[in-house]
This record gives sequence, C-alpha cells and structure tokens, in this order.
Amino acid sequence: MSPKPAPLPADAARRIALAAQGFATPRPSGRVTRQHLRRVFDTIGLIQIDSVNVLVRSQEMPLFSRLGPHPRTFITDAVRDGELFEYWAHVASLVPAKHFHLWRWRMDAYKARQHDNKWFGTRGADHQVERILDQIRAQGAIAVGDVHGRVRNKGGTWWDWDDAKIALETLFDHGVLGATRRNNDFARMYDLIERILPPEIVAMPPTEEHEARKQLLMLAARSLGVATLVDLTDYHRLKVPICKPIVAELVADGALVPVDVEGWGKPAFIHPEAKSPRAITGRALLSPFDSLVWNRDRTERLFDFNYRIEIYTPKPKRIFGYYVLPFLLDGHLVGRVDLKADRANGFLRVQAAHVEDDLDTPADRPHIAESLADELNDMARWLNLARVGTTGRGGLAEDLVVAGVERLPDGTGGVGE
Repeated sequence: MSPKPAPLPADAARRIALAAQGFATPRPSGRVTRQHLRRVFDTIGLIQIDSVNVLVRSQEMPLFSRLGPHPRTFITDAVRDGELFEYWAHVASLVPAKHFHLWRWRMDAYKARQHDNKWFGTRGADHQVERILDQIRAQGAIAVGDVHGRVRNKGGTWWDWDDAKIALETLFDHGVLGATRRNNDFARMYDLIERILPPEIVAMPPTEEHEARKQLLMLAARSLGVATLVDLTDYHRLKVPICKPIVAELVADGALVPVDVEGWGKPAFIHPEAKSPRAITGRALLSPFDSLVWNRDRTERLFDFNYRIEIYTPKPKRIFGYYVLPFLLDGHLVGRVDLKADRANGFLRVQAAHVEDDLDTPADRPHIAESLADELNDMARWLNLARVGTTGRGGLAEDLVVAGVERLPDGTGGVGE
C-alpha cells in the first residue's frame, strides 16, 4: 500500500509556487544583463507570446515582473542569437534553444497528422510548398505577404487562411521553418530552422516521445513547485490521459513526491528540490499570460483570486477593465490594474485600480497604493513614458493620487482598445 501523501498547508503551497516562479529572488540591484534573462528562462522554462500591445507585448512582461526595468531588446537579441526559439509549447511560446530536442516528437506528430489537412491532399500542394522553400532558400526570411504569386482568399475571415499561409504554418509546425517576429506589426517572419538555431542544436538527436514527455513534466514540476496532474500537463499543453501513467512512473522513481495540499481537493505533487521560503517579499505587476497566473483554476487555488481577462468582453459587461494586470505584493495578489501605454502623450494610464475586497480597508489601501505607485513609476521609466496618471476609477484610485500618481482630467481615460 502506498503511504498517505504528506499534508501541505495552503500557505506553504503558495510560497513554494511563488519561489518556483522566481518571486523569492530579489530583483537585480545593479545592471541587468543577458545572464539575468537566462536565469528567468531556467526558472520558468518558457514565456507565452501574445500580440496585444495596449500596454506592451505580453512576452516582455514576465522579465519586467521578475527583473524590473531592463533593456527591452533582451528577447529579440536572444532570438537573433539563437538562444530562444518560438514554438507551440504553452500555445505560441518562446523556449530555450537547448530544449529544441524535447519538441521534435511534437513536430513529428504534426507531420504524421498531415493527412488530416485537406489542403495537402489537393493537387499542387507539394508544388506550393517547394516553391515557398525555394524562395526562402534564395531570399531569406519572409512574411506570408512576401510569398511570390500569393492568391488571397476573397470574402474570408481573418482565420480563413490561403494556401501560402497554410504552407508556411505547416512547415513551422513540422520544424522545417522557424520564425522570428517583425517589429512593426508582430508578423511571423519564416526562415529555415537551421538559420534560426545554432547547428549543434539542430543536429541534436530528438528525444523519444515518452522520455521527452517525462522531461517536460519534470521541467513543469520544477517551474511550478507544487502542482496537480492537470497543472503539470497544462504547462506544456500535454494530454492528461497520456501523461497520467508517466507521472505515476515519476512518483515511483522518487522524482515527484505526492502531497495533500490543504483545500485543493485533488492529488498534488511536489518537486523534491522545491524551495519553501518562510516569506515572500516584493512587488510585481503580472501579464495576463504570465506563467504564474495563466492557469486560472490554479490561480484561484493558490491565491483565492478569481481572474479572467476581459479583452473580449463587451465594454458594458466588463467588471475590472480591458487589459487588467494582477498586482502581486509580498506573496499575495492584492489588486487588479487596468493599464494602457499612451505613447503619443507619454503617459502610463491607470484606467482603473482595484483592491481585493478583503483588503479594501483604510489600514491596507495606503500601503498597497504606495507599493503600486512605485511599481508603476518603474514601469513607466522602463517603457520610456514620462508620467503616470490615473483616471480615478476603482477603489484604489484615490489612494494612488495620495501616493503621488497624477490625476488625469475627466474624459482622458478611454478604454484599452
């Protein structure tokens, strides 16, 4: 009979999770270097990509949350130098190049399912693919709009891809092409994978699928600290039924330790090297796509924080705002801040600032507002915005004004979009 999992208090699970995500490590006090970027990726494993730019591209925020102000070219420089690559990890994500071999099985799986794509069964598909590859070999990286002889679908939706887009995305799925991002419109620029990654990385033999899944689950466990089966599989978007017996293997091998987390109501596992600090200090604004909060169910279990992004919610039905970032302070999610970078006027606009209900007291608000004001000023400096202003919306807005944030005139707030 297997021993009963050890109990783990909810507060300890929260601190373990925060430490595993890099929030027990103080931000650098001096110059921030590429080595700090590597440390973040070694800690969280990957960064999700998103195109929304109302504040800043989402993939830049996890570095700011953990490092504070830093050179904004870090990610593009690391991609250019072949240290990072884009692939379908946790949806579209930036992944360390040293893990490329762990994704070859997924590339092969996409190739095996190619027959499910009806376009590939049509006459001329192979010719289109070879024509595009010839163009890239001769010309270098291209966007979909650069494809010679491209014929756009007429009357279709944004998702109604034409043959050129299908070919490029399929070759990207297969690992034949890699992609970087064009600065002005964030479009994918497709190139041969051997031009994007160092030759020694491309030449590494692929890791067999079962072993790759096992290693990815362990990477997830290290980045999560303590996690349920669904937490572990969600981190790299692996399938639960396939991974359930693999997790059992890892438990049997002692690589994962079962625990019973207070209030979770489902089996959990802890990484043997997970750190459990006595306290977490510091502050951070979090992207909606930060790996600490991207799993909304886990966020609620860890922080008692019900979080939903409202970008796609009609304005009259929004509760907190358009582009709302959770505010982490001393190990707790204490508020939600709707932010917009008004680049034309040099403002970081606080469209709304909300404090959590249990902290909406005269004793708690001033400290939260002062800490948030400091974080907003750091963010504005990082984004090269001259001023921070609040529209006056939300229960924390007036306290932000007392903390030194400028009050914006009525009617200047607008919405994120």
